[in-house]
Amino acid sequence: MPDATADDDALMRLLTPTRAVLFDFDGPVCDLFGGTSTRPVAQEVKRAAQQHWGTLDPEVSTCDDSHGVLLRLRDMYDRRSLQPRSRRPLELAEDIVTRQEARAVALATPAPHVEALMDALLDLGMRVVIVSNNAEEPIQAYLQVHGLDSRVEQIFGRDREDARRMKPDPHCIKRAREHLELPMASCLMVGDQLTDLKAARSAGACFLGYTLHEGVAAEMRESGAEFVVSSHFTVLAAAKRLLDTRSPEHVM
Repeated sequence: MPDATADDDALMRLLTPTRAVLFDFDGPVCDLFGGTSTRPVAQEVKRAAQQHWGTLDPEVSTCDDSHGVLLRLRDMYDRRSLQPRSRRPLELAEDIVTRQEARAVALATPAPHVEALMDALLDLGMRVVIVSNNAEEPIQAYLQVHGLDSRVEQIFGRDREDARRMKPDPHCIKRAREHLELPMASCLMVGDQLTDLKAARSAGACFLGYTLHEGVAAEMRESGAEFVVSSHFTVLAAAKRLLDTRSPEHVM
């Protein structure tokens, strides 16, 4: 798939004022699940919830996505019922999904060129953090195994207390902003989903789409993404060009 634009200068202009890059984890940093369905995990979550709550709402019982079922369980918990519901299913669900993610990181493959890109961004004086709907512990484990933990300043993952704070809610991005103490306009989020774009927009951050899917890329462009690429190599090349313009040799 060709990149959204061949205008390298536009990408350099996007990077020039950037002081921090906020990477989504699954997709821009690694292929976490390798195309494997999370349906078995969603089913495990539903079985655990049934033991405590009995019959589940249709929105819960028909959900076959691990993150989706976390959100729908929380919605069900918040609805009025004749008998007060225990929070235990929410806690069990979070534990089950986190274990799934911990297993997945052991087999996850890095996104091509992501290590070199992070190095180039750091050379430009930018700060690198992770903002993700995945749990923080598995992300940290992945970064350590792949030697990326020294490049990533902080991880802002899923709030285990409230699944409603997953993207497209901007909660993790706002947490990153508080840590970075930077204006959101100087922060660039890299994400592969429309929910990432919506979260970035809600928080006031710029957005760089990263996707191999032309349909998603088109929706991102239509929704106002500053730039969309199919490979980190495109961003890496622009970052290196920008670094060259700042070198003493170039100034002379």
